[in-house]
Amino acid sequence: MKAELIAKFAARFGRAPAVIARAPGRLEFIGNHTDYNGGTVLGVPIDRGIWVAVAARDDGRRRFCSEAGGAIKTLPVENPPAKQRGAGSWLNYPLGVIAALPEFGLRPPAGFDFLALSDLPSGAGLSSSAALELASALAFLALGGQDAPRATVVQLCRRAENHFVGVPCGILDQGVSGFGQKDHLVHIDCRGPSFATVPLPAAARFWVFNTHTKHALVDGLYAARHRECMAAAQLLGVALLADVSPAALEAARAKLPPVEFRRARHIVEEIARVDATVTALRAGDLAAAGRLLTASHRSSQLLFENSTPELDFLVDQLTAAPHVHGARLTGGGFGGAVMALTTPEFSEAQATAVATAYAEKFGARPDVLRASTGDGAALQ
Repeated sequence: MKAELIAKFAARFGRAPAVIARAPGRLEFIGNHTDYNGGTVLGVPIDRGIWVAVAARDDGRRRFCSEAGGAIKTLPVENPPAKQRGAGSWLNYPLGVIAALPEFGLRPPAGFDFLALSDLPSGAGLSSSAALELASALAFLALGGQDAPRATVVQLCRRAENHFVGVPCGILDQGVSGFGQKDHLVHIDCRGPSFATVPLPAAARFWVFNTHTKHALVDGLYAARHRECMAAAQLLGVALLADVSPAALEAARAKLPPVEFRRARHIVEEIARVDATVTALRAGDLAAAGRLLTASHRSSQLLFENSTPELDFLVDQLTAAPHVHGARLTGGGFGGAVMALTTPEFSEAQATAVATAYAEKFGARPDVLRASTGDGAALQ
């Protein structure tokens, strides 16, 4: 990808890039919507991601291009930059990073040429947005001769998504992309936030089934779940749902309307599942981890209601198949992808059979990705 990026940058801008950065996508292993509720979460940095190349300009212009976007988009240097709409809305991720830099005592770049390239499927719950933010942040800092602690970069990118893009996400996506390590999961205590890695047993394998169904995060259901969780916490008299145990929630059930109770129950039980999954992985018990993944999906399906018939069908098919430890939706939900944790014996033929059954039921074939772990965001 690096050689391809350099060649395309030269073709678009007539010169070589000065800085190249890459950040991985991620699989949400377990911890669905726990992050903005102050809980814990486990994520998998994968070996696919987004590459960004930049070179400085001295004429007060910022020129952006992506492999997907085609034509070069030229913007004036503004502080803060203006939010983009329509086909140019992908620019809001690097622009959001630029807008957030001064809030962390860092200088935004002035004029530059910018090219983004990806081998990460978009809209599949693999967090291409966070990968673009992390790669952009590292490139902009290097272009200006600046450095920052990794935790600062991660929080800066989350702020870009929360306040500029407008998605009320937690720290999961940026944290896993920023702190990834091959053959490890990233464990995040979102209250800190604090970041650690958990070794992944060697026999673990990941498969991703991308349904290509829409998951509308900015303008709808994700924001609604965020509001419902905050409302539940307020009614329970706590700052965040992470402050409530499953037993305490059950004791306070009468305080909550049915919808808010279901949302809160999912969150507090999901946090407990994250902790149990860490214990299972440290013991090398992939079967136990898989059962927890499937339980997580059923909770998303029935309590948090952020699954879809397409995702439920894939989970049903996968959990009935040999060599599958467990399966669940990965990412915000409302469409997107399902992740399966399997043994090495789970085959391409089995994955194809699941995809074929899905196509027969829904009339469209899901993409199948055999994912491997990868390292976190870095300059190249």
